[in-house]
Amino acid sequence: MPIFTSNFLPGSLLLVGLKRGYQKPHWLTPVPSQKMNKLVFANLLHRPLRSVISMLAVAIEVVMILSIVAIFMGMLDDQKQRTNGIGADLVVAPSNASFMNGVSGAPMSARLAEVFRKMPHVTAAAPVISNFSMSGNVEILYGIDFDSFNALKPFVFLSGGPFKGPYDVIVDDVFAHAAKGREVGDSLTILNHSFRICGIVESGKGGRKLIPLDTMGTLTGADGKASVIYLKSDNPANDSLIIDEIHATKGLGNYKVQTMADLISLYTPSRFPGFDLALNVVISIAFIVGFLVIFQSMYTAVLERTREIGILKSLGSSKLTIVSVVLRETTVLAVAGVLLGIAATYGVHGLLSVKYPTFAFELTASWIGRGAFIAFAGALFGALYPAWMAARKDPIDALAYE
Repeated sequence: MPIFTSNFLPGSLLLVGLKRGYQKPHWLTPVPSQKMNKLVFANLLHRPLRSVISMLAVAIEVVMILSIVAIFMGMLDDQKQRTNGIGADLVVAPSNASFMNGVSGAPMSARLAEVFRKMPHVTAAAPVISNFSMSGNVEILYGIDFDSFNALKPFVFLSGGPFKGPYDVIVDDVFAHAAKGREVGDSLTILNHSFRICGIVESGKGGRKLIPLDTMGTLTGADGKASVIYLKSDNPANDSLIIDEIHATKGLGNYKVQTMADLISLYTPSRFPGFDLALNVVISIAFIVGFLVIFQSMYTAVLERTREIGILKSLGSSKLTIVSVVLRETTVLAVAGVLLGIAATYGVHGLLSVKYPTFAFELTASWIGRGAFIAFAGALFGALYPAWMAARKDPIDALAYE
């Protein structure tokens, strides 16, 4: 590619001079930085398809990282908010139960709720079966005793009311809107059984679908059982007294009793098995993809521009300058790819919100920054060897290259 500068010496003449041992003339100066920047953009535009593919590789790298984090963190924070919205002060579970709703089944007796209700400072005790369901959608179904669960924090009904029969279901407004405007009286299939929507409530109080406790127990083979029992105290300051009372009661010493604040604090990525491993695998794959595409693109570009590099070095450009040219091109591709990737991630969010309206997708500024940095670093690492190879080219051999 021709280089336009007032101090330009034709490559063929310079080649002859260098071969005869002549020194570079004192008026031969390096190409100005402004013109070097023009050269960078001209090189990118000269091979538009390769530049676009490189940008897309970086963009895909960003989308892979941000999407998996946003999906998982969205699900985690959504579950945290809805668990906290139950309105309980304490939660009782078997000693070996997982803190994740719906995972541990229903190993404890629901009749323990009566024992807890008789304890000092306990104003409500609500047994709940939480069931992790993957039929149709991945969701956590709640089996509740309406009166005791409502006593923790009253439901806010937008339409309809409490259960009237064993196969009634209460849904929240988010699900009702997502399910094509479901209304009270409509039927809904849950655990392969038909249920009637009896009420629609404001979201944020446990599950999006709540059915009678006894019905859940029958359908899941857990009659008279509960996954956890939520407790309401007369004063949060008395929570520790309730915990001591439970542990001092015969037969309850091994039960796990936590405040809701302690339970909610466990909802972090590090507490979920496999999350960090899955995230690291995705980041590694994305990094390698970006590295290889940029490496191939810059390596090919250096081979195609051997004569151009020779002219630049003959004009006085240092090795550092040659390296900077390659890295500048990579930087432009990386920045454009990162911006495209962030925009595409918001596009993924938009598509998911249309296809799966109840699906939480949390895209945070901190992870946008981390994803951009990882993609940018992968691109620069991919360009280092081609840049080093370009800087090592001998100007005489480069000028003789055809």
